[in-house]
Amino acid sequence: MSIKLVIADDDALIRESLKIILSYDKEIEVVDTFENGKDLVGFLLKKNIDIALVDVRMPLLNGVKATLEISKNTNTKVIILTTFDEDEYIREGIKNGAKGYLLKNTNPDKIIETIKLVNKGIAVIQEEILSKISSNLMASVNRKEQLDKSLFTERELDVMEAISEGLNNKEIGKKLFISEGTVKNYITSILQKTDLTHRTQIAIYYIKKMDM
Repeated sequence: MSIKLVIADDDALIRESLKIILSYDKEIEVVDTFENGKDLVGFLLKKNIDIALVDVRMPLLNGVKATLEISKNTNTKVIILTTFDEDEYIREGIKNGAKGYLLKNTNPDKIIETIKLVNKGIAVIQEEILSKISSNLMASVNRKEQLDKSLFTERELDVMEAISEGLNNKEIGKKLFISEGTVKNYITSILQKTDLTHRTQIAIYYIKKMDM
């Protein structure tokens, strides 16, 4: 069964380009496109759609607010399209239930891969986006004070912070002066304590908690 998908972007060229590109994949069916969030939400309230690829800046209802309505009232999973100057919208998108975040200049193969992962229930944040919003947030808040420290060891908090900065296991090990195997053990422990299943979800969890 194909993945039923809709596209929302106020730029007609982007809408049609995405429609053409995504339609080449036999597992994806582009059902419709929209130029604003209001029409998108209205459609999704009536139709059973798997994935909505949503621009942030749109007339009538922006992508972040549309994401909240979609997440609250439908089973559609939202993937937000963004640019580097929209990190504040990304944080709101996380709170509002978006399951994926992509830059508009993302390689088409990566977009298709993200759609398929999100459809399977795996949250995906592009590394460049995660690194940017994490660094901006670190400049203004003390992350650890926003978390319930009683749930985690100090080292686990360090690992969560590093994950939210977009570091891989090797980079985390180098930063914390521990082995990659030890990093993996900490990640396993964190996943068990939070009932999460993926390192990207750890990053989302951490950013949510410290931005509350």
